[in-house]
Amino acid sequence: MRRNAVLFVAISLLSGLGGSAMSLVAGIWVLDLTGSTGLAALAGLCVYAPVLAGPWLGGLLDRAPRRPLVIGVNLALAAALLSLLAVHGPGQAWLIFTVSFAYGVSYVLIDAGETALLPAALPPARLADVNGWRSSAQEGMKLVAPLAGAGLYAWRGGHPVAVLSAVVPVLVAVGYGALRLRATDADPSPGDRPAAAARPTGLRVGLAVLLRRRAVRVPVALAAVSIAMSGFTTAALYAVVVEELALPSTFLGVLASAQGAGSVLAGLVVGRLVARRGAAAVGVAGAVLFAAGCLGRCLPWWPATVAASAIVGVGLPWTLVAAVTAVQTHTPAELLGRVAGTANTAMFGPITLAIPLGSVAVHAGGRPPFVAAAGACLAAALVAVAPAGWRRQPGSDDERRARWRIRSDRERSCNFR
Repeated sequence: MRRNAVLFVAISLLSGLGGSAMSLVAGIWVLDLTGSTGLAALAGLCVYAPVLAGPWLGGLLDRAPRRPLVIGVNLALAAALLSLLAVHGPGQAWLIFTVSFAYGVSYVLIDAGETALLPAALPPARLADVNGWRSSAQEGMKLVAPLAGAGLYAWRGGHPVAVLSAVVPVLVAVGYGALRLRATDADPSPGDRPAAAARPTGLRVGLAVLLRRRAVRVPVALAAVSIAMSGFTTAALYAVVVEELALPSTFLGVLASAQGAGSVLAGLVVGRLVARRGAAAVGVAGAVLFAAGCLGRCLPWWPATVAASAIVGVGLPWTLVAAVTAVQTHTPAELLGRVAGTANTAMFGPITLAIPLGSVAVHAGGRPPFVAAAGACLAAALVAVAPAGWRRQPGSDDERRARWRIRSDRERSCNFR
């Protein structure tokens, strides 16, 4: 199982390298070709839009062999990226939008696929640790890959970036092929697929599982609120830095680095916290930390803004890792694709609305959106810690079974070390 853990972290490193580099270069490339900042921003929207179809895209993973499907998606993405070699002028800019949309679809399928494959590759006691390591790997790449991609684009243009980004999913596909999965859990068995297909599909079945199980519902809701508020405060951060603190816009790079450093450190410890305190408790802690970071960004002192960014960098990954681990631990294997896709839509879908709302709210000043975001996260945390919220109840069969399973797998995991 250590081999599988290393492979998943390597896959996250590679995915973060290719995705982070291309996501920035796509907008720059469109801007250079068309001269339109609006069209450049549209390239980013094309990446986020497919998350709204997460429940239905995730359902594909419950009807087909999961590993072959994820490998196929990566190879198809590589082919799509190579089509960017045909871009030579404004007339081919539509290819960049098409590839950006393909990136978005692949993100949804691959994220849901990884969520579904991890329980077949690792014991439950190791899921939180590996999810945290994967988060650290991805955040670490976000510190390096955009700069590397932009530098390569400035030096040689968009074509070398497209080729490099196309090589990455091929290597990722090789990594998926090298995983050792339990045959009974890797995919629905042939006899189970007709039954699975006969069940309600897409959004309805995913929401049913999320809403029925408190152990899943609470962490996913906390992550959804925190991630949405991160989008809501995007414009406010620009306003605070440039207008309130009177600093150059390049100072945003310092804040991004501070947040990234916090995220890397957060991923290294979140696994142990989930194992000791539970996913819901870690989700609450992450939401509270994010709220504290938002309030810290309101202070009229730039070192406080840097420290607040590092705190935000800890809080957001904690909510996300807690939610993903809860989905993996408490969802039946045959439904993991749909539930993971629905959870991704619940967590990342609201950001598509939160970003434009934040752009409107910033007209009231840079600090009010941060105060509103902090209030929303603290309110969600308070609801989660209510007497009927995240605390384990003595009569909860789901919690007793989950705790027994984790204890058993911890004992068995000694055989894998």
